[in-house]
Amino acid sequence: MTLETHDGRGPLSQVPAYTTERNAQILIALMKAHGVRKVVISPGATNMCFAGSLQSDPYFELYSSVDERSAAYIACGLAAESGEAVALSCTGATASRNYMPGLTEAYYRKLPILAVTSSQHSGRIGQGLAQVTDRRNPPRDVQKLSVDIPACCTSEDEWACNVHLNAALLELFRRGGGPVHVNLQTSLSTDFSVHVLPETRVIRRFAGDESLPQLEAGNVAIFAGSHRPFSPELTQAVDAFCEAYDAVVFCDHCSGYSGPYRAFASLVTTQQNGDPVLRRIDTLIHIGEVAVGKMWLKPDKVWRVSPDGEVVDPFRRLEFVFEMDETTFFRHCATARAEKAPLPTDSRMIDRWTALCEAAGRVVPELPFSNIWIAQQTAHRLPEGCVLHLGILNSARAWNLFDVPKGVEAFINTGGYGIDGCVSALLGASLARPDRLHFGVVGDLAFFYDMNALGNRHIGRNFRLMVVNNGCGAEFQMYNHAYMKSGLGDMVGAYCAATGHFGSQSRQLVRHYAEDLGFEYFTAATKEEYLECLPYFLEPELTQHPMLFEVFTTPEEESEALRLIRNLPLFQ
Repeated sequence: MTLETHDGRGPLSQVPAYTTERNAQILIALMKAHGVRKVVISPGATNMCFAGSLQSDPYFELYSSVDERSAAYIACGLAAESGEAVALSCTGATASRNYMPGLTEAYYRKLPILAVTSSQHSGRIGQGLAQVTDRRNPPRDVQKLSVDIPACCTSEDEWACNVHLNAALLELFRRGGGPVHVNLQTSLSTDFSVHVLPETRVIRRFAGDESLPQLEAGNVAIFAGSHRPFSPELTQAVDAFCEAYDAVVFCDHCSGYSGPYRAFASLVTTQQNGDPVLRRIDTLIHIGEVAVGKMWLKPDKVWRVSPDGEVVDPFRRLEFVFEMDETTFFRHCATARAEKAPLPTDSRMIDRWTALCEAAGRVVPELPFSNIWIAQQTAHRLPEGCVLHLGILNSARAWNLFDVPKGVEAFINTGGYGIDGCVSALLGASLARPDRLHFGVVGDLAFFYDMNALGNRHIGRNFRLMVVNNGCGAEFQMYNHAYMKSGLGDMVGAYCAATGHFGSQSRQLVRHYAEDLGFEYFTAATKEEYLECLPYFLEPELTQHPMLFEVFTTPEEESEALRLIRNLPLFQ
C-alpha cells in the first residue's frame, strides 16, 4: 500500500474542474460548508466523478490508499488525531465491503467518518452485471446513518439530495459523533466542465448547550403540526414568545395549542385566489409532527424545534434544527427579545388574523349537503370538554375549516396518514377516559375498513361515531384532484375511487350491523334530517348506549362544497 498526500490542485490547471453530475456537486459543496476537508481516496472507476472533482479543488486535503480496509483505518487515525471529520471515497464492486472493519472501529469510538461509496444505478442490483453490489442495508454498527443519493434530474431530486446530505453531514458529530454512509450513484460522466459549485442550502443543528442564533423580529409565526395537548409550561412559554415577537400559532385540530395566540386559519390560507402576501412568513418556527396540511404557508426560512433533532423539511425552507425541549427554546427566544426595544402594539398580528378568519367565516355561501356543510353546522356545537377524532382525508380537511369550542381536544391519525384504524383509535381513546364523550367523524371507506372495532365488547356509552357515506373514495372525485384533471372522467369511479362497494350506500347494511351490536343508530340524507338528529347526537350527557350516525352524501356535492369554500368572494 502506498500513501501519498495531495495539495488539492490539479496538475494542469489552478481552476477547479467539477463533474457535471449534480448530486456529486451538491455533496462537494456541502462537505465544504460543513467543514469536511480531509479525504482518503481509493482508486477505481466508479468514483471517478467524485474523486476527480475533489482533486481539482484546493480546499480539500487528499490522501491516497489502494487498500480500502487500510483507508478506513487511516481515516480513523486522522479523525482521532485532528478532531475533524474525515471522508472516504471508493469505487464499486467489493470495495465498500472492505470499509466495514474500520467503520466498526469508528462506530464504537464515535469517530466522524464520512464513507462515500460510489455506485452504479440501483436498478442494476441483482441483474447479473459486473461490479454491482447491494449497499442498501449496511450493518447497524458500521454507521449511524446511511443515505442513498441517486442522480438529480428534477427539482424534487435536488431538494431530496440536499436535505438527505445535510442530515448525513450533521450526523457526523451529533450525540458524540460517529461514521455516516453516503451511497453516491453515478452515470460515470467524463465531463468535468463545471468550474463553480452550485449554491445549495446549508442546514445547521443546535442543541441546548450551544449559543443559539438570534431570531430577528419581523413576520414571525409558529406552525404546530400534530402535537400532544400543550402543557401549562409550554403554553406559557409559547405565549411569552408570541407576545415578544408579535407572532401567531398556526393551528389545525390536531395541533394541541389552545392559547390566546391561536390562529385557526385554514379557511383563509387555503383560498385558491387568496392574497399570497398572507401566506408569506419571514421565519416559521415548526414544531410537532405530521400535519393534515401545510395551510399553503410560504415561509422564507424555517426553524425546526424538536427534542429528536431530526432534519424534517416539509416546507423545503429548513435553515436550523434545534434539538431541544420546545419550552426551553421559546423561553430562550422570549428572554432574548425582552432585552431589545419592544415592538409596536397598536396592531397585533393575532388581532389581524382573528378579524380576517371571522370575516371569511361570515361570507361562506350556502353549501351543498356534504362533509364540509356538516362540519360548518356541527363543529361549534360540540359539547364542552369532549374529544373529537377525525378520519382522513376529506373529514380532516372539512373539519379543519371550522373551529371547535375551547376545551375540546381533537386528534387525527396523521402518523401513517392512512384510512385504516380511525375507528379503533377513537375506541382506544374512549376507553382511556370513560367519563368524557368521544366523537368520531369518518368516511365510508375508512369505516368499512375498520368496522370490526364496533364489535369490541369494551365499547362504552361515551362512544359516538358519525359515518359520512358518499359511496366511494370521494377524495379522488374532487374537482381539483389529479384524477379529475387527467381526462379519465367517469372512469375514475370504478377503480380509482372504489365506487359501488359495501352495499352501494345501502340504507340497511350499517343500521343492522350497528343495532345488532347495541348501538343507537340514526341516519340523515338531507340537511333537514341532519339538523333534526344533531341535537341528540350532541347530547352532553352520557346516554344508555353508544351511537352511530350515518349520513349519506354524494361525491358531486362533496366536490362542489370544496370548490365553493376555496373560492370565497372575500378573496376574489
